[in-house]
Amino acid sequence: MKQRTLTREVSVSGQGLHTGEPVQLTFKPAPTGTGLVFKRTDLTGQPEIKPRISQVTDLVRNTTIQEGHTKINLVEHVLSALSGCGIDNVIIEMDSSEPPILDGSAKPLVDLILSAEPVEQDAEREYYELDEPVSVTKGDSSIIALPHNGLKITCTSADDRGIHTQHLTLDIDPDVYMTQVAASRTFTIYEDIEELLKMGKIKGGSLDCAIVIKGDKIISKDPLRFQDEFVRHKILDIIGDITLLGKPLKAHIIATRPGHAINAELTKLISAQMEGRKKKKKKRPMVVQPTDTELDIQRILETIPHRYPFVMVDRVVEFIGDDALMAIKNVTINEPYFNGHFPGNPVMPGVLQLEAMAQAAGIIMLRKGGKGGSTAFFMSADKVKFRRPVRPGDQIIINAKIIKVRGNKMAQAECTCSVDGKVVSSAELMFAIVSEADTE
Repeated sequence: MKQRTLTREVSVSGQGLHTGEPVQLTFKPAPTGTGLVFKRTDLTGQPEIKPRISQVTDLVRNTTIQEGHTKINLVEHVLSALSGCGIDNVIIEMDSSEPPILDGSAKPLVDLILSAEPVEQDAEREYYELDEPVSVTKGDSSIIALPHNGLKITCTSADDRGIHTQHLTLDIDPDVYMTQVAASRTFTIYEDIEELLKMGKIKGGSLDCAIVIKGDKIISKDPLRFQDEFVRHKILDIIGDITLLGKPLKAHIIATRPGHAINAELTKLISAQMEGRKKKKKKRPMVVQPTDTELDIQRILETIPHRYPFVMVDRVVEFIGDDALMAIKNVTINEPYFNGHFPGNPVMPGVLQLEAMAQAAGIIMLRKGGKGGSTAFFMSADKVKFRRPVRPGDQIIINAKIIKVRGNKMAQAECTCSVDGKVVSSAELMFAIVSEADTE
């Protein structure tokens, strides 16, 4: 997918929620690779800030970033609107420290973005995809990010009394964001207002820009825009806070009673994972060698590119000569596919048994080559048989043997999966060894 910016600059004026100060905000087009950049036009030198999680200084009812003496309050609505609309590069000019709160939602900002006519640019968008799950728990709040091909958010919003509990799952893309998320307004509990005022917050707050919950009553200038408007605004905030990664995220985020503080903790952990990946790329990868006689899970992960939830070999117990091995796959009830295959009668899908056999055979070929930067791609299966169901608690013994090799690039293998000494599946597999340079 291509990066996107705006065709023209657009502006909007209003009042800051916490500062109460008037402000004009302007979105300006920016070249590829610029990212989202805040610019304080009211300060000497018009300093710029690229919003990142490392700059966060205040998380009380907003997300505030600061670099040196330059501060931007309540960045989450602006970042949420731009990210939700799929905008990668834009300069966000402001003549005060806080964007206008407008009606308390991101919809006026989305309308502003659309009026500027988003346009594709030449460069490809770079996403960050999780290596492994990341989670944070604080009291009765929790948030977890799971590897996922896209951005999906499952959120539960609730107050201390459990009166306004709401739950929603959305697959986020620009259309869903604009129609299902952007219009949801910020909200507060009536009893919290006095304390927030004492803290110097919500100086610009009113029913024009927020919903107030008092007991079981909803106090607002206009009716609720969604029956579950509160949880939708929580999703809006999550999208804004994770934008502080600096890259669009592919993950399934599951949040229970989230807030800016716990959103920020999750973003920090993902950012640390992202930095760790950069360092790993600089290291020469370890490779399974012809002298290896067995592999633990760490060595398997260093050998094959697969990651959760698609690693189907837990241990190589023994290499048998140069062309065969015996490996194990422990099948637990925690396997994600058991949720739908099948409820009340969990059975391991046959295609995943094939994948386990293919991964095992691929390890043999990578060991024979003894070179890093290659991947075994599964090409075809023949003489496939599934004889018995595999269930949670079973330990699969995988036997794989290479029977044909064509120039160290193509190979054919005979494989079986057994449980308790009985064959549960078998196949003849064909796969190719492709170098990293070839895949690029």
